[in-house]
Amino acid sequence: MIYTVTLNPAIDYVVSLEAFYTGKVNRSQSDYKEAGGKGINVSRVLDRFGIPSTALGFVGGFTGKFIKDYLTEMEIEHDFVSLKQDTRINVKLKAEAEESEVNGVSPTIEEEEYQAFLSKLEQLKQGDIVILAGSLPSSLSTNVYQEMVAMLKQKGIIAILDTSGAPLAEAIKASPTFIKPNHHELAELFETEVKDDQDVVRLAKQLHQEQQIDHVLVSMAKAGAIYVGAGGVLKLSAPKGTAVHSVGAGDSAVAGFIYSWQTSKNAEEAAKYAVAAGSATAFSKTLCTKEEVEALLPQVNVTDI
Repeated sequence: MIYTVTLNPAIDYVVSLEAFYTGKVNRSQSDYKEAGGKGINVSRVLDRFGIPSTALGFVGGFTGKFIKDYLTEMEIEHDFVSLKQDTRINVKLKAEAEESEVNGVSPTIEEEEYQAFLSKLEQLKQGDIVILAGSLPSSLSTNVYQEMVAMLKQKGIIAILDTSGAPLAEAIKASPTFIKPNHHELAELFETEVKDDQDVVRLAKQLHQEQQIDHVLVSMAKAGAIYVGAGGVLKLSAPKGTAVHSVGAGDSAVAGFIYSWQTSKNAEEAAKYAVAAGSATAFSKTLCTKEEVEALLPQVNVTDI
């Protein structure tokens, strides 16, 4: 079974305007609300690929109810811990071909709520796959992903990680199976500059060899991606298209890798599918579909480095 973990979910309130003027009343051309958060996005994309998953994490208040109702309507299983405080709302403004975001304040996770969540992880079984994705609420320690990865691996559970900053730096010490930093996050992780592909390969090899991470996929936007891991060292080109929706592209790449790996057990094919999935979401107004991904697959060229 596949589980996604979103410790800091949100309602994404997406607003489109002709132009945005500070200090004035702005009227939207259109708007919509959806359940947001990296792990939730992975569950949504897997669902579009025909793969069931269960969404785990924390939700609270009327905003948390919206997220649960949203996933229920989509027939995506969920088993969240209920919080005393409301889940946050993130506002995403799209105006004049630019995107701006105002992210809400995270709710406080009480100790008993956190322990209730850990008890859910402890019930998972050997062979399960858990995707730990997204930022952490400020009330949680930066090493919680590390603790979770270590616990999951001890139980024979595959731990997939997609986060950044201090939580990523801590979590790689526990050797998750797969990580997907972008090149900026990779540079931040090693406190250095990433100037070219060779820098990416060198740092990704350190993660693969020294931290014993089986699969490292470094996304580089229009420049494609570099994969380092059990499948070798590969450069993957990005499909051509116009980016219209950046939200969820990285989450789609994670879902694409997992989906393809589950069916092919081939790292090169999984990395190709990940790049195509991330691009398909970037080129769409919402998260990608399986048909959109497979239409882009022929454009993803792979070369050995």
